Amino acid sequence: MIRNARLTDTTSIAEIWNEVIRCSTATFESVEKSPDEVAELIEAKDRANHPFLVSVGQGVDGFATYGQFRPGSGYTGTMEHTIHLAPKVRRQGHGAILIRELERCARGNGVHSMIAAISGENVDAARFHTAMGYRTIASLPNVGRKFGRWFDLLLMQRMLQAEESA
Repeated sequence: MIRNARLTDTTSIAEIWNEVIRCSTATFESVEKSPDEVAELIEAKDRANHPFLVSVGQGVDGFATYGQFRPGSGYTGTMEHTIHLAPKVRRQGHGAILIRELERCARGNGVHSMIAAISGENVDAARFHTAMGYRTIASLPNVGRKFGRWFDLLLMQRMLQAEESA
């Protein structure tokens, strides 16, 4: 089941996010998230009318949200998403369901396109996004650093709205 995140989900969301931060290059972030920080983020997303969704099975199994790709009024129709799953549910279809619901919400909010920023070595994430209809639009060499190494950043995009007539 997919639903909006609740403040009671913050510990579970932080646990999923922190496992990714500690153990992978799926994010270049190295500072773990506290439940209080997650609560603040959920509230900020709510104020911005940006969904913060969770996948729920035996508890919170994953989450997805988005925010404006870059600051400034010219970018209000382009969002960048974040999606992470607990290890126990990866490769079971939860990510596809979660991202499709996030995209449905985004379309309803008038979002024109969605960006995925993926570590160049995260081949599974690139395959997943390709299967979900994203296409590679850029590869930025050596822009992210983690675990004492430099990583490429792959940008992938999916158009969510049809081009407006001129």
